[in-house]
Parts: sequence; C-alpha cells; structure tokens
Amino acid sequence: MSTAAAIWPGRSYPLGATWNGEGVNFALFSEHAERVELCLFSADGRRETQRIAVREHTDHVWHCYLPEARPGWLYGYRVHGPYKPEEGHRFNAHKLLLDPYARAIVGGLRWSDAMFGYTIGNRRDDLSFDRRDSARGMPKCKVTEPAFTWDDDRAPCVPWHDMVIYELNVRGYTMLNSRVPEALRGTYAGLATAPVIDYLKRLGVTTVELLPVHTFVDDRYLVERGLRNYWGYNTLGYFAPEARYSASGKVNEFKTMVRTLHSAGIEVILDVVYNHTAEGNQMGPTLSFRGIDNKSYYRQADDNPRYYKDYTGCGNTLDMQHPRVLQLIMDSLRYWVCEMHVDGFRFDLAAALARELHAVDRLGAFFDIIRQDPVLNRVKLIAEPWDLGEGGYQVGNFPLGWAEWNDRYRDTMRAYWKGDEGLIGEFARRLTGSSDLYGRSGRRPFASINFITAHDGFTLHDLVSYNDKHNEANGEQNRDGHNHNLSWNCGAEGPSDEPRIRELRNQQKRNLLATLLLSQGVPMLLAGDEIGNSQAGNNNAYCQDNAVGWIDWSLEEENRELAQFVRRLIALRRRHPAFRRRDFFQGRRVNGGALKDIVWLKPDGTEMSEQEWQQNFTRCLGVLLAGDAADQIDDRGRPVIDRTFVVLFNAHHDDIDFTLPACAGARQWLQMVDTADPHSAENPPAFGGNAHYPLRGRSLALLTQVRSDRPSEYGLRMRRITGVDDEI
Repeated sequence: MSTAAAIWPGRSYPLGATWNGEGVNFALFSEHAERVELCLFSADGRRETQRIAVREHTDHVWHCYLPEARPGWLYGYRVHGPYKPEEGHRFNAHKLLLDPYARAIVGGLRWSDAMFGYTIGNRRDDLSFDRRDSARGMPKCKVTEPAFTWDDDRAPCVPWHDMVIYELNVRGYTMLNSRVPEALRGTYAGLATAPVIDYLKRLGVTTVELLPVHTFVDDRYLVERGLRNYWGYNTLGYFAPEARYSASGKVNEFKTMVRTLHSAGIEVILDVVYNHTAEGNQMGPTLSFRGIDNKSYYRQADDNPRYYKDYTGCGNTLDMQHPRVLQLIMDSLRYWVCEMHVDGFRFDLAAALARELHAVDRLGAFFDIIRQDPVLNRVKLIAEPWDLGEGGYQVGNFPLGWAEWNDRYRDTMRAYWKGDEGLIGEFARRLTGSSDLYGRSGRRPFASINFITAHDGFTLHDLVSYNDKHNEANGEQNRDGHNHNLSWNCGAEGPSDEPRIRELRNQQKRNLLATLLLSQGVPMLLAGDEIGNSQAGNNNAYCQDNAVGWIDWSLEEENRELAQFVRRLIALRRRHPAFRRRDFFQGRRVNGGALKDIVWLKPDGTEMSEQEWQQNFTRCLGVLLAGDAADQIDDRGRPVIDRTFVVLFNAHHDDIDFTLPACAGARQWLQMVDTADPHSAENPPAFGGNAHYPLRGRSLALLTQVRSDRPSEYGLRMRRITGVDDEI
C-alpha cells in the first residue's frame, strides 16, 4: 500500500517524481494553480490511499519529498484553481491528472463522461462544471528506478549520407511474425529478438524510425467503434514509453531493445509529437495538461481564450512561447537521448514548433535552443516540415543541422512512374538531392529524406494496385485520408490474378524502389514494402490495430524476389559513394576528370539541351555519373573515386533503344540492374560504347563501366558486385 507518514518540503528541480535512493521528490509546474494535491494509490491502482497537500511552491513549481516512497509507487495529481474557460482556466480538482514528467504510466484509460471537466448532457456546454471523480478510469503514474546496465553501449553514429531509414510501427511489425515468440509479438522485446535483428541486418538498413512510442491514448470515438489509435499520434506522456508495447511492463524493456539494436549497428530514431496532446479541443477530456494549467500549456485564441489555436488539426497546439512548455519538450528530448540512448527524432508537424506568435519563424526559440544544446545538437533531427496553419508548408526552410521529409520527392517520383508528362526537370532535381530546396542555405543532399511511401498513405503495393482509397473500415464513409495519391492500379482496382497486371505491378514496384535507392539524399523505406505488404487500399490506417495495419509476413516467400532486389540495391548503394554524395553535383569537370560529374542524356546518347528540358512529352532520359569526377573527399581527406555509372529511366509504355555513351579505352558497359528483368543480374550482359540498350517500357536500367580485357568480370553475378548472396 502506498502511504507516506513523513512529508518534507523537497525541491523544485528536477520536475517529475525522482527516486534518489532514499526517497522520492515530487515536483509539478502550475503557474495559475491555487492548491495542489498529490494522490497516492494502491499497487493495483484501484484505490486512492492518501491525498497529500503540496504546500511548497517555488517559481510556480509545487514540490514535496516523501522519504518513505519507493519505485513502483503509483500516483497522480489534483489541481485546484478557477474554472473559467472564457478566461482560459479549466481547473477541476475532481479530475485525477497525470504528471507531464511521469517516467512510466500504467493502466489503460477507461472512457466515461467523468473524464471531462464539464458536464456532458443533451447540450454540450464546456462552460459547465462536472463534479464526478475520474480517478477510477484514469491510468496512474509510476515512480521508476532509473538504473540500467548499458554495458559498452555506443551510438552507431551512422553518417547522414550512409543512412537507409526503415520506418516501422513497434506493434504492427511483429504481430504476425511467426519467427518471433508469441508472447513477445508487438513489443519492444519482440523487436530485439534474433530473427528481427538478423532480418534488419540482412536487409541492410542502418536506422529504424519508430512511430510514436510516447504514451498515447485511444480516442473515445475510436473505442466506441471497436477501433484503436494504431499510429500513436495522440500523446499524453512525453517521458513514458507506451505500455501496450511492453511485454514485461518495465521501462527497461525499451532500453534493452535500444541496446540490442545498437549492438547490431542499427540506430533508433523516434517519431515524436510535441505539437499537440491527446486532450483535443475545448470539448476534449481533462487528463493532464488542461487541468494542471490550461492557460500555460496551450495556445489560445486571442479574442476568446475558451478556444484553442489549432495549427495541427487535432484540436490544440502546445504553446512553445511559454518557457515551461519549451522546457518540457527540451527535458523530454534530453531524457530520451541520455537515459534511453536513442539516436535522434523525427518531429511530427514540426512547423508548429517554429511558430512565433502566428507566423512560422525558422529562427524560433526552439531551433536556437536545440542548436546550442550540447546533448541535442549531436543527434539526428528530422522535420515533417509542415503544419495545417497559414504558411505552414516549410519544405526546404528548416535551419542547418536539420533534415526534412521531402514530400516533393515523393509526389514527383510517384507521378513520373505513373506516366505523367512534363516532369523530367522536377524529376532530375529530386533525383540529385533537391539542391533547389537545400543548396541555397548551405545544406547538403542528405538534408532531403526521400521516400515513396510512409505510414500515412498507401503502402507501395497498394500504390500500384489502387487508383482510389478504400478506407471504409475506418468507419468514416471513406471521407478520411488523402484523395491526391498519385497512384495507378496498372489496369485493375485491387487484387488481380491476371499475370500481365501482376507483373506490371511488380515492375513498377522495382522502378520506384530502385529510383529511391539510387537517388541522392537519405532514402526511407516503409517497413513491409520490400515484401509487398498491403492494407487493402486503406491509405489512412491510423485506427487499424489489426491485420489491416500489421505487416503480413506470410507474403515474404511469395515476394522473395522483391526482397532480394531491395537487399541488392541497398548493398549497391552502400558499396558505391556515387549514389550517396555529401555534396551536390556541379555539372562540370572537377579534379581533372575526363567527364563532367553529371551528364543528362537523351535516348540518342547525346546531352540534353536546355530546350529539351521543356518538352512536356519527354518521359525517357538517362544520367551519367562520372566516378572519377567526384568532388568529394573521405573521412581521411582522400578523393573519393568510384565507378562511372549510367542510369536509364523510361516511364513511357513503349520500348526505347537507348544509345549508351562512348567508353574511353578498353571499356564496356556492364548491366547491373534492369527492372524489366530482375533475373538479368544472374548473368549480366555487357555492351560496347555507343551500343543500343534495349530499354523496356516502364523500366529502369543501371550500367557501369568495366574493363573489356577482363572477360571474367562480365560473368560476375549481381551478388558478387553488390556483396550479398542470393539467400534472403
């Protein structure tokens, strides 16, 4: 039973519940509170065993120290103050509140009308006051023991230009994986099992990006439909790992997962949601921040503080202008780096974090503080560079040190391979690292996180199988989700047994994956795309914590060739620096090279002219990458020399005889990849300079120069060139 006889004043720092080996210090920020009570609970969380008046407060932090408290104790807060929504205050001491700094949160949220600060009746009026106690249905905060044996754990510190990101959902990744013990499926421990680690290593990814793992809640309307918040963009606890992903119920399980991935050389990046919380708009529940100090935590409408400024589409926006809110976010980020050893963050709707007053300010306080922070300025920082407010689309405008999800890359590559016209100029810019977006500010190609698919939208298989979204299972009459998908079903909507359609879809998948992995910048794969995972046309599976959203590993054998193809492309990218440059192409001869570092080619083998870039009907082009003209040096200051490559792209349905560039000396072109014939790598053909390469309709080909006086080189199998074997 959790009860305390002695109550000492304690300290105002650190915030949260901190075990020091002898007792626990409790500290909670609330600027406008009139009184704060610390509530202790029985071990099962069902009974409130003690209510302690927290009398000490320093700089708006209410604090006390319980010398008898121990790790494992459960607690929450009740905060007293005015209930005046019209003035921005929503205190209601009848509502148990979670500590924003809680390191562990246990028990699920059991929805009832008692979770709301106002009385829900026939007329929904948030100006009323509800006196029902919410404690029985609320999760509880748990005091934790931070000790953990990290041994010699070290961050892999993969250079940006070497990264291959793999985006996955902790639960959905292993729920249907028969090689993972059943008790561990869908958990942090499941991700740390040998079969998963071995698969990730053989695939060749360097970095896993986990969908939100901060404690989140299922929206009431989803629970009432029998659904759940599967993606997790509904955060309630910024320090506590989501308990539903834990097989053991212990925070250390997350740490063990990170340590295991690190030992395999794999980085861990967290998708974090600091722009809004799970409490929603003015009609939402009172679970934590709203009841602790609504006016401090949330941005409110200038003319009526009853309402929120909603730049996120989720009902509220955290107030980054308030120093204590900014401190909360910075403390959370440092906690996950220092205590949980994660390697970086992807910030959901990051433009909302940059808003000073109303406008998005790229030099806002948030960015200034991160740049100066000795912990955070050395980890990976990735922005989703937009929000839903005015001026919120900020692709290319984030500061030095940040990378960005590049949706212009996504849309261009989808549209090009769908066969849309007038795209080759945009296609070339995205393929070469988007210098128009990132070069002007001194950033490098790896500022662009390139992706074709992500959790939000179609999977790769569905992208080539559906013209339209099919989200009926979400219960919103198919109104939710994007309508502008730039998808093409290859001739039939949904599953098809017609061999021609199935083969075309597989070829389109190879086209998109090869383009992604041969582009400059950082490629990001959606987990499951390499085995043809489908969501049955659902492009907004945020609430599908079931077989729709989970990865179907039974497809692995059926799509064995596609997985092998992805592994070979990743290995080829890793082996050849021509595809992961640190600097943008110059379009000129450098380092005494015989060729310009990059040359764009027409099908007749000659260089593209300025006029030809403007031709809308053009959908076939090639690019020559001169390996001996790379304007780069390695970590030891030596010039980076690589093979010379030519990549041919044909998004038109007709075959084209593409004239290959001339070869200097006794050299020929060796085919390494042809998406129209995935088996060609087993016995790759060679072509002389100025030869015609039979480039099939809707296909991509990659060739490299080799010495023609070494015939055995032509017989090298793809696995020899890329350094991987045939076995998946």
